[in-house]
Amino acid sequence: MRSQSNSQQTQCAKRKSLPFHHFPVNPKWHIPSNAECNALWDKYDMPEHIRAHSEQVAHIATTLGKVAVRRGLKISVESITASALLHDIAKAYTIEYGGDHAWIGGSIVLSETGNPYVAQGVLHHVHWDWPVDSDLCFLPLAIIYADKRVMHDCVVSLDERFEDLVVRYGKSDKIIENIMKAKVLAKKIEQAFSEQLGISLHEHSFNRGRLV
Repeated sequence: MRSQSNSQQTQCAKRKSLPFHHFPVNPKWHIPSNAECNALWDKYDMPEHIRAHSEQVAHIATTLGKVAVRRGLKISVESITASALLHDIAKAYTIEYGGDHAWIGGSIVLSETGNPYVAQGVLHHVHWDWPVDSDLCFLPLAIIYADKRVMHDCVVSLDERFEDLVVRYGKSDKIIENIMKAKVLAKKIEQAFSEQLGISLHEHSFNRGRLV
């Protein structure tokens, strides 16, 4: 009994370290529609290739959300779609002025929508320093994973995506090390979602409207 209690305490401690433990989703928070997300793309001068990339990321993340709902999970698919569409909203700004596009993008989305649930996926789609718990943190992990499955505007495997990142950005050993850490994280997320959703996501094309 003591061993079981210690195990439960350890699990509880891990969950309390997550950024959205018991995150109070408020049904009154406005979820931006696709049209409203497109209007924000215009407002923040999102380049066409980033729009195409974001549409593909939204397709993958939304598909994961729909599968989760069919399996009985309480997931807001609309929130996932909006967060994915807006995850790179600050790219144009940071290209011109510098800064972390995830952090700046999260603040933009929170300011524009007043919805911290949607903003969290934008804020954390690059860096994740907590355990991979897809039960508690489905939305931000779905955005991270979907983003890592899209190279430019094409759906690819994680291996292909990270090979491209090394080629384009691997200018130093430290940068390559960070890219490899991100790959390990993406693999963990892929495994977590595969187990949770009962689907092998490895190299899934996502070209069909429904995963089987």
